[in-house]
Amino acid sequence: MPDDPLLSSGEFARRSRLSPKALRLYERQGLLVPDEVDAANRYRRYRARRLADARLIVWLRRLDMPLADVARVLAVPAADRAGLVAAYWEAAEARFAAQRHLAAHVRDLVSGHEGAIAMTGTVHTREIPAQLVLTEQRHVTPEELPAWIAAAMTRLHSAAETAGGPAAAPFVVYHGEVNHDSDGPVEVCVPVDPAAAGRLAAPTREEPAHREAYIRITKAQVVFPQILSAFETVARWMREQDVPASAAPREVYFTDWTAAGHDDEVCDVAFPM
Repeated sequence: MPDDPLLSSGEFARRSRLSPKALRLYERQGLLVPDEVDAANRYRRYRARRLADARLIVWLRRLDMPLADVARVLAVPAADRAGLVAAYWEAAEARFAAQRHLAAHVRDLVSGHEGAIAMTGTVHTREIPAQLVLTEQRHVTPEELPAWIAAAMTRLHSAAETAGGPAAAPFVVYHGEVNHDSDGPVEVCVPVDPAAAGRLAAPTREEPAHREAYIRITKAQVVFPQILSAFETVARWMREQDVPASAAPREVYFTDWTAAGHDDEVCDVAFPM
């Protein structure tokens, strides 16, 4: 008897404890492609050794791993699979921790404890002069947002060097919510010397002079969803002062993010008014 016999799709499904529907889905996704397909009757057959991968798919799906990630696990050598699973679960735990924090915010909202959402800290005000800014704008998902902001900042800082470097702290403007139902848009801005406008290749726009309310936060507090507390603190202060926002809220990054420590102040959450 061969060590690796061909099994009918029905037998393979029974041994792997996969439903025929799941087997067809995994075939369409390229996860479990039949080893043989009869040209006449289209019957599908699988090698018995494929049962191990079939059971692995079942376990990975029980972890709620998306099919695209499952495909990546199956594509690497067996020795590398544990690392991919560990990385996936580390990211999942970080996501669950963020959702736990966000659930506390929502619980306070529905309980009518609006003040509990705000963070401890003083809201300040300041005057911001008119600025010429290099700009890059994009619709982004929550998952794409951090990497895109970092990449856009790098591109705009590089472009600003042709004008003598940034003239003031760069900032990120949220023209719309960024969540699973809304994708912004988000705009990254780097102020530059208006006198050097003719040397700039990247798009620019005028940021009008305005007064803004802001709260200063640490690098640890910038992490989502903790940063939502800062936005809510400033928004609540403005409601109490009966001062409407005149433009979209923003994050102003006034120091070197890479060099900053966990508890160092790095960002102002600001609302023009």
